[in-house]
Amino acid sequence: MKLKVLGCHGGELPGCRSTCFLVDDRLALDAGALTSTLDLDALCDVDDVLLTHSHFDHVKDLPLMADLIVGRRKAPVTVHSSKECIDTLRENMFNDVLWPDFTVIPDKKHPVLKLRPFKAGAKVKVGKYEVRSVEVTHPVESCGYVLSDGKSALAMSGDTGPTEKLWKLLNQTKNLKALLLELSFPDSQQWLADLSGHLTPKTLAKELDKFTARNGCEVLLYHLKPAFVHELKQAVRHLPVRVLELGDEFEL
Repeated sequence: MKLKVLGCHGGELPGCRSTCFLVDDRLALDAGALTSTLDLDALCDVDDVLLTHSHFDHVKDLPLMADLIVGRRKAPVTVHSSKECIDTLRENMFNDVLWPDFTVIPDKKHPVLKLRPFKAGAKVKVGKYEVRSVEVTHPVESCGYVLSDGKSALAMSGDTGPTEKLWKLLNQTKNLKALLLELSFPDSQQWLADLSGHLTPKTLAKELDKFTARNGCEVLLYHLKPAFVHELKQAVRHLPVRVLELGDEFEL
């Protein structure tokens, strides 16, 4: 399983891109940096997009991507997420007001995008991957995921504050090679992290104590807020984690 970091921040400034990872060049995990990193041919190669939740920084490139690839693929790009997230996309993004409804363009039988909802906590098939979803702690419905290709497993926390179900699932997962784990605010902004459902270095350390069956799994931090990147990197130097950088690539 090949993993590319297209975006690993919790917002955008020069040198920072919103959350987006690419698996085996075909599956995007969140859509915060698709059109700002991939050329047109690479965009057309993406078959599936798996969204953690509906917040703007995680879905913002979907409408731009749809506009770019219209007429260039035989099959639609399938967008997978929880029912709440998919409903939000239908009502607030692809509604012919904010953006054209690319789920019926050019027509209902041959759309650019297909929206596929599932119940948070369900097991689903996404391309060639078996995906287990788990609801995490955030103001809107947000899912973490474990993806498996039959040989290796990759996990992603989604946006979350302190949580329990995710760690229970991870501790039961075999061949888990890497965990993409969010970190957003410094300890000085704990009040904001608590309010918005995110982790700080302090709560991150406590969450890692719940990962009792880590077994060599690499913990890769993403979603650092651009205003605090340097401060956050300094704060987690003592923890057994790695802060992701744009362009990082992994073979799992």
